[in-house]
Amino acid sequence: MLAPTIERAGRDAAVDDDDAGRRERTRARRERMLSIGAPLLVLVVALGGWELFVRLNAIPSYILPAPSLVLQTLWTKWPSLQSSLLFTVKLTLWALLLAIVGGVALGTLFALSRTVEVSLFPYAVILQVTPIIAIAPLIMIYVDSVMGALLICAWIVAFFPILSSTVIGLRSADHNLRDLFTLYQASSWQRFRLLLAPSALPYFLSGLKVAGGLALIGAVVAEFVAGAAGKETGLASRIFEASFRSDVPLMFAALLLVSLCGIVIFLVTSWVSRKVLGHWHESELKRER
Repeated sequence: MLAPTIERAGRDAAVDDDDAGRRERTRARRERMLSIGAPLLVLVVALGGWELFVRLNAIPSYILPAPSLVLQTLWTKWPSLQSSLLFTVKLTLWALLLAIVGGVALGTLFALSRTVEVSLFPYAVILQVTPIIAIAPLIMIYVDSVMGALLICAWIVAFFPILSSTVIGLRSADHNLRDLFTLYQASSWQRFRLLLAPSALPYFLSGLKVAGGLALIGAVVAEFVAGAAGKETGLASRIFEASFRSDVPLMFAALLLVSLCGIVIFLVTSWVSRKVLGHWHESELKRER
């Protein structure tokens, strides 16, 4: 008599678990659809309102072009804009890579040596708080290569978030775990590899999201300051040149590409963060629930 009752209760519990799992999957699917559909709806409404406003008021294109004209300009001027886009992307990625290498290396030294931090950290702060638009002209004077000068400017902007997040992350390891590693006489390498680096990883990835956008901003601002022109230049130069010719649709088309580039960088860094942290860190686990 007792065995069938227990078996029936087990089946009921399994059914309840299946229903709960199904409801959870449905809710997660609805959340994903909402997170994609809502921004797209806002975008469609905004672009539609913009197009309608321009057409109803007969606003000239040299004042405010309609979205349809911006897309048409993007299509017709794509050959020149494509090379500029590749230049900007290359400059941004190189600056971000150098910021990662330099920020992680120096941040590790700061976390492991108090003397090094006290000696060098104030200068890192000075680089961060000084506007890049004020430093860029000096860099242009002292660096012969335009590409090298632009790269330095973009690197300066992206460097500090990586450095700061790495230092904070390396120092955020749980003190109880630190004591445990000391108790078991772990070597410095074991402490760094098994405790400090995993603790710093979420902070580093958070800083990477910020540094990716800042590298793009630094590249664009530096090119504006440099006033570079010619074939081997980026999207900022296209905007600069179009402003002299009052070609506002081209300015909007280049600006659209800059924005899309920044969005892609953010999406890629967010995807990397989810892949690296999604199975163990609370910041990503909570998002999936």
